[in-house]
Amino acid sequence: MTYVVTENCIRCKFMDCVEVCPVDCFYAGENFLVINPDECIDCGVCEPECPAEAIFPDSDDRATAWAELNAKYATQWPNITRKGTPPADAEEWKDKPGKAELLSPEPQKD
Repeated sequence: MTYVVTENCIRCKFMDCVEVCPVDCFYAGENFLVINPDECIDCGVCEPECPAEAIFPDSDDRATAWAELNAKYATQWPNITRKGTPPADAEEWKDKPGKAELLSPEPQKD
């Protein structure tokens, strides 16, 4: 089992989850984070740390549609090991539904 970042992270990208991950399995896109399923040890410490409530175990139905995207982008985006600065408008996007179409496939730019 692994944890999966889902739609509510899009345009929020708070990164509190990154700070607590003991195995550094988060990868950063331009406006979204993903978890590498091959690196996640299923400890679950990231889930309660997410202010956007966007992280779920892959056994949760809310994660199903996002598991493949997490696996795909974890091989394309850079690894992130420290919390960065979230977008200035992250709070405004936090609970907005229907953000899937806003997911950028671009990696995070440093």
